Amino acid sequence: SLSKLQLKTGDLDPRLFSRLRHLQKLDLSDNLLDKFPNSLTLPDLRVLNCNNNKLEDVTALKQFPLLEELTYENNVYLTLNDDYKVMFLLQNLRLLNGKDITKLANHVRRVNSRKLTSKVTAHWEKFFRDQLPEKYTAEQVKSIKKKFLKSVQTNVVYGPSSLSEFTRWRVKMIAEEFLAYTLGLEINTDPEPEEDMDENEEESTEGPREAAEDVGQVGDFSSYINNVAVTPSKRKRNNSKQGSGNKRSKAQANTKEETEDVSAEPLHFLQCHSKGNSREDFKTQLWSCVFEPLLDCGARKDPIVSSSRTVATCGGESVCLIDCETGTVLKKYKVATEEFFSVAWTTLTMVISDSCKKSHNILAVAGRRGIVKLIHVAADFCYGEIKAHKKPIATVCFSPTRETHLFTASYDKRIALWDIGIPDCDYNFKASQLLVLEALSIPLRIALVPTCPDQYLLAGCEGSCFAWNIKLDKEQKSRPFEAVFQFPDEVGSMTTSHRVDGLAFLNDDVVVSKSSKPGCIYLWSWSRSFDAKGKGSQRTVSAVILAELEWSTTDLSYLMLSTCPAKDYVFCGDERGSVWMYNLSNYTTAWSSSKAKHSDKRIPPTQILKWPELRANGEQLNEVLINNVVSDPTFTYLVVLTSVNITAIWKKS
Repeated sequence: SLSKLQLKTGDLDPRLFSRLRHLQKLDLSDNLLDKFPNSLTLPDLRVLNCNNNKLEDVTALKQFPLLEELTYENNVYLTLNDDYKVMFLLQNLRLLNGKDITKLANHVRRVNSRKLTSKVTAHWEKFFRDQLPEKYTAEQVKSIKKKFLKSVQTNVVYGPSSLSEFTRWRVKMIAEEFLAYTLGLEINTDPEPEEDMDENEEESTEGPREAAEDVGQVGDFSSYINNVAVTPSKRKRNNSKQGSGNKRSKAQANTKEETEDVSAEPLHFLQCHSKGNSREDFKTQLWSCVFEPLLDCGARKDPIVSSSRTVATCGGESVCLIDCETGTVLKKYKVATEEFFSVAWTTLTMVISDSCKKSHNILAVAGRRGIVKLIHVAADFCYGEIKAHKKPIATVCFSPTRETHLFTASYDKRIALWDIGIPDCDYNFKASQLLVLEALSIPLRIALVPTCPDQYLLAGCEGSCFAWNIKLDKEQKSRPFEAVFQFPDEVGSMTTSHRVDGLAFLNDDVVVSKSSKPGCIYLWSWSRSFDAKGKGSQRTVSAVILAELEWSTTDLSYLMLSTCPAKDYVFCGDERGSVWMYNLSNYTTAWSSSKAKHSDKRIPPTQILKWPELRANGEQLNEVLINNVVSDPTFTYLVVLTSVNITAIWKKS
């Protein structure tokens, strides 16, 4: 309760409120608030009392998507139009100013939206469609957008005149979504720019979106959407730029398990990277996910296991922060002109306020534009960027020993090491490039050697697997690789020529890698392969293979593998939506012996999690590729990223 404290809008500090992730009831009655800040980030808020204030606008309340009860009586500037706005924006709202509005709200979200969408579409077809030439310039698009938005708000009329302000507000929203689908324009989701954002950039930090289960809420523009199915073939990275979030609950998932020994159960199937919040978007590729490091007061902890349950995912134009237990999209960050390929966390000790040093989690994200964005997640603030490469960045990772050291691997066939610095209280920071590692082909996956992360880096590339010396006491800033690794080809001959699109350490010494030999994942010894006694750079080294894992015989690339070292697990998805899980705890002791020999028999998966029967618009989702699978450090949750814009979250039984 914060009532009767003479509070003004500026007193609601987002940095404080964003830490109240479990707050469910908030009383702000009898204060002097004229509006809500846009980024209070109270993801669990259910009841809000704002009676007797000076509120002028309600649209910022959309940041509280779980709100069920709302009262704002005796705010003299609010009208019936504002009541309709909150009914549309807050999908879970049941009580407004003490009255049950369930039926009316459903009418506003469905019937009203459907009618307005129909009228907006008809207005375009009749008056504007023929004005746009077949090949149009950006200037022409800008001009016609301005004219159309003005015309449609003036001419599209529906409902009583007392609701004309609400109707104009919805018509503008629907018209912008319509233009986004027809002309590929960005939707302006916020009525005013975020305070912390650079207004010159097309980006926004958003709280969780309203769950768009009503088709009418988004607008039915299906005839303007190209729904391209992903078919299993040699694929390139998808150029689509996607965005916002739908959620499908377990009840809707229609799950059918095909294995009896179930060690994990499906919790959530989230469609949270959709373009324009469209339920029709099943083509955005999701690429990377990393669990948030634990802080004393930060990342949400599982009540039983001392591990973070929040995970950052990226794909299309957005990055999402998801609570794995509840399936809630806690935060969302979007850059309209980007396609994100990789995310990485680090924890920096920063002085943000009161001259107090505190640990804060920072997220680095990168992709097609070759730019690294640095986000202070708790503050909902992208505080900087590094123009790291002129070509796309395939993957990024932080050093485990030096929290400001970030590696970026790019399509320019280089891996760069950056010191991102520590931002001051005004978020000023200085980034500098420390190293450039030259590769002979595009680096796809990178891994620092656990026993010497400041000395050696491994990279799986389009053409081979390489190792570099990254020690900073050497003067040479640009370095060639120190070793290239040979693996058996399909006829058993050793070759360096193969695509390595999966790479991770299972423990301090055992490397897991996936290359172009079908149906096979290799486990090999770093220390025995990389003989430190052999000096000189660009040596060709045969990988000392300990074992092979049986896997899919697909020739598809870029299906990533991952490991859970604490539990001796390896995970890898396939082209049929399945997740292959390998529990290798019975083998690791033998592999640590210098006399360990390569077994001719491939190790089968401990279990294969089958893709459940998911239905979208009555049709079953088929041809699902698993791009990535990642568990939290204790293997409580398993996050599965797909080629069809679905993030699946499983929980270990």
